[in-house]
Amino acid sequence: MDQTSKPEKQTIKRKLRNDIILIAALIALVVLVGFLVRLFRGAGDTVVVEVDGKVYGTYDLNVDRTVEIRTGEGGEELNLLVIEGGKARVETATCPDGICAAHRPISHQGESIVCLPHKVVITVKLAGDGDDPDIVS
Repeated sequence: MDQTSKPEKQTIKRKLRNDIILIAALIALVVLVGFLVRLFRGAGDTVVVEVDGKVYGTYDLNVDRTVEIRTGEGGEELNLLVIEGGKARVETATCPDGICAAHRPISHQGESIVCLPHKVVITVKLAGDGDDPDIVS
């Protein structure tokens, strides 16, 4: 015979239903916030290239150009950065995996392309958006 009474089963079902509603509401909230962040993020105007944590160069995103990013001993490693139409992309790279070259073009503030084998990070920023502290001491 069944050990639980009918009111206890209803309470368990109600708790389960409420848990499912709570989880669905949280998932919907996360999706909504993610959508709003993507919708309202600003377009950047500068591309900052860092190699091994040091700034290699800063380039205007509105000026079409091609930049050879040479790294390694004697500069034998290459990432070819192409800036055109307000977007930046890595056209070719001599790294073994080529993930950076397969990345879609970037143009919004905070987006980046990373080449781990060459230690290259390409990030879109606003021209006035520096790493200065927000608090004056």
